[in-house]
Amino acid sequence: MDITDIQVKGYERVARCRDEESGLHALIAVHDTTLGPALGGMRMWPYTSEDEAITDVLRLSKGMTYKSAVAETGLGGGKAVIIGDPNKDKSPELFRAMGRFLEALDGKYITAEDMNIGIPDLEIVREETRWVTGLSVEKGSSGNPSPYTALGCLIGLRAVVEEYGADSLKDQHVLIQGVGAVGGRLAILLKEAGARVTICDINEARVAELCGEHGFESVPELEHLAIECDIYSPCARGAGINDETIPLLRCKAVAGCANNQLLEPGNAVDLMNRGIVYAPDYVINAGGIINVGVEMTPEGYNEAVALEWIERIYGNLKRVFEISRVEGIPTSKAALQLAQARIDQARS
Repeated sequence: MDITDIQVKGYERVARCRDEESGLHALIAVHDTTLGPALGGMRMWPYTSEDEAITDVLRLSKGMTYKSAVAETGLGGGKAVIIGDPNKDKSPELFRAMGRFLEALDGKYITAEDMNIGIPDLEIVREETRWVTGLSVEKGSSGNPSPYTALGCLIGLRAVVEEYGADSLKDQHVLIQGVGAVGGRLAILLKEAGARVTICDINEARVAELCGEHGFESVPELEHLAIECDIYSPCARGAGINDETIPLLRCKAVAGCANNQLLEPGNAVDLMNRGIVYAPDYVINAGGIINVGVEMTPEGYNEAVALEWIERIYGNLKRVFEISRVEGIPTSKAALQLAQARIDQARS
């Protein structure tokens, strides 16, 4: 196993691991541990190059720092990515090698579930290191974080609709792009709250399954931006809000579970100029990391405590919207200001 450091300004550590025997090619980025050890999910994706993977892990780990700071989890920000096809390249040997990679960072980074990585994968990682959270509830851990991410997003959407002048989610039309473990659960919660829900995904079979079970409306993935709605909710990969898509949006708000929704920071200004409310992703989608973070408390995991902390997402978004209005800045800058203030307070 070959572990090498990549020097990146503003990050505490970025490491690459290549393991010829298992085929592992992975990266871990630790952005900031001022507030505590870096906690963030592990994802597996068939990146076209290592440079693409590095860009992703850097953006994601920085987002985790700010997410944990706003959510006041007492944790820092980090992320791990495995370069590979999750449908072909998974193996026990690969995940054991990933566990040894984590162990080499000696607790500076703690991992959890993320895109294309499930509890069975993490349990193999756990064989080689203790720096793993979000395992099965039966083993005293917090379980799958996806339902808590979806719940937190639902709680945050209450603040979003109030910001554009609605009383509740009832009868609001929400267009969800990406209905995997998190987006699919959010769709169900929204329908239970009385919202009108339209879904789309590149996985057409998943869309058909959810529509058959829950009666959602659906639209082809390639045509979804033409749909008029109250809330556009990106719940798949990031960078979907960009110079090309913003002019096509027909919504009052953008608020979803995906990480890194904006391709460029300036896209938040574009949304503001169009009068579209933007819920910064790392504020509204913090439910999963909050739930996992409760594992790190001295008392250990307690779901009642996790649910109480997740409810704070509503107040955090209200505060972000207030800062944005008072100072005349995009909500993305307002969220960053709130996060940085909490980090600076801890440093001082």
